[in-house]
Amino acid sequence: MKRTVLFCAAIILAAIALATSSTAGAKDAATAEFEKFRDVLEEDNPAELFEMKGEELWKTKRGPKQVSLEQCDLGLGPGVVRGAYVAMPRYFADVGRVMDAERRIVHCMVSLQGFKPEEIARQPFSNASQTPEQTALVTYVAGQSRNMKFAIPMNQPGMRETYEIGKAVAAYRAGPYDFSCSSCHGDDGKRIRMQELANISSPEGAAKSVQGWPGYRMTGGVMLTLQWRMNDCFRQQRFPAPNYLSDTITALITYLSANAEGSLYKGPGIKR
Repeated sequence: MKRTVLFCAAIILAAIALATSSTAGAKDAATAEFEKFRDVLEEDNPAELFEMKGEELWKTKRGPKQVSLEQCDLGLGPGVVRGAYVAMPRYFADVGRVMDAERRIVHCMVSLQGFKPEEIARQPFSNASQTPEQTALVTYVAGQSRNMKFAIPMNQPGMRETYEIGKAVAAYRAGPYDFSCSSCHGDDGKRIRMQELANISSPEGAAKSVQGWPGYRMTGGVMLTLQWRMNDCFRQQRFPAPNYLSDTITALITYLSANAEGSLYKGPGIKR
């Protein structure tokens, strides 16, 4: 009797293993098909339109002071855009803090052009009816680092501390579901439905998490930045929404970007 029970148990376990393997295979196949679909769409990516709009905004005299952003220093010198995106976040001595790309661009809109930060913060991210100017500007700046490798200057003042804060924030569990960023993105092989979840603590996973941002989101038809992606993760965790351009979000972006060190940035992408 005991031998029969053990035999039956072995058969059941084998069946479960086979089913799990088949399901994983189906999910891998689905992921591959989606990647093919995305590659086709990338050939005519609407993000290019936002790049063009961002370039126009960058070079046009605007704001109360009626100046362009062509003297904005993104870390490589005033007006230098090429390669700036993959070298941020970074420390900026003129403000004494670490800034990511969107934060720095908004800083230039305020300091050089005279825009009010509270006015910019009224609509920080895109919706179905409007794309904020800073989103187009970030897309333009990001496009100027296409096919370059992430090289975050971690030896600068404050960078290591900011990285460690970002790492701690990613691991911090709270909220009604006791979630953290790492609950979904702290291990290999996790999924939500058919969506693979990148392990942000690994170089490969971190590269996937920053790749393609800013990105054109097909489901909403809107252009969105990495600042939005981080804020939306807080929403999904049921955390209170961070203030726009907060230190917390900059720290998270620093953690991701530094972990992606050396990976090739393919430019503004397209998202599901």
